[in-house]
Amino acid sequence: MSDDRDWSRYNDALVRRGEIGLDPSVLREWGDELKGANDGKVGEPYHYPESFFRLIAFVRLLFHLPYRQSEGFITFLSKHIDDLSVPDYSTINRRINRLGIDLEDSLIKSNGPVSIAVDASGVKVHNGGDWIRHVWKVKKGYLKIHFAVDIKTKQVVAMDVTSEKVHDGRRLKGLVKRAEENVRVKRVLGDGAYDSKENFNFLSQRGIKTVIRVRRNSTPKSRGSMARKLAVVEQSKFKPKAWSRIHRFGYRWRVEGVFSCIKRTFGEYVSSKKYVNMAKEMLVKAFLYNTFIASI
Repeated sequence: MSDDRDWSRYNDALVRRGEIGLDPSVLREWGDELKGANDGKVGEPYHYPESFFRLIAFVRLLFHLPYRQSEGFITFLSKHIDDLSVPDYSTINRRINRLGIDLEDSLIKSNGPVSIAVDASGVKVHNGGDWIRHVWKVKKGYLKIHFAVDIKTKQVVAMDVTSEKVHDGRRLKGLVKRAEENVRVKRVLGDGAYDSKENFNFLSQRGIKTVIRVRRNSTPKSRGSMARKLAVVEQSKFKPKAWSRIHRFGYRWRVEGVFSCIKRTFGEYVSSKKYVNMAKEMLVKAFLYNTFIASI
């Protein structure tokens, strides 16, 4: 963090984060949005616009509200907003899990080349408490969240959600391809989990500079990947700290900071029960995190 930061502006930006989910345009544009959503729809028409449920999704994640308590929150709002009907909790559940969320809509736009850091972290699939695992000797699974983060803006430019059994390195290609849909990737930073011939070749073929720490005692033989061989030769010439300084590898920790921020803000678990809804919940968290970052 630089010493020349405008702290007054920074503090104001943090305060504005509380205004993001409660945009009054949701109410002003209610009728027009509903008309567009119901145009050509077969069956029961929508009674609530998608932006309204996006607002509720943000509120319930920020305040860790179950769906029934989310219904209670809307009931409170209806006492202060004329003609606001209250959907039941099952409708809230269904509509939130059908939200169309795209990370691109939350990103700070940039036409320049971008360096991304990739990593993965585990998220508990429920908040039952670790004492259950200790007392009953029950192993509970967890989700693995894969992020590609712009090291300059600290925003999530691509993400993936898998089971705990999926190795980090296998998701690199998908992360980079999705990131390239949003930004122009020029460099990828990753730890030893991404060290493989396939990943080095993939990035090399796309003209992306690869800054991945190779495993210790790696032999300088190509064995199908000249790009990895050159990386092994280079890293053998320098001490780890010197190599890290040359390539600014320390910025890889920006992605660790993103994981930490999201877990501290939204919790270290997902409340959804179905896998597809768990993935959507994490997507909404990443979208809201990006929106917060863009406000600073």
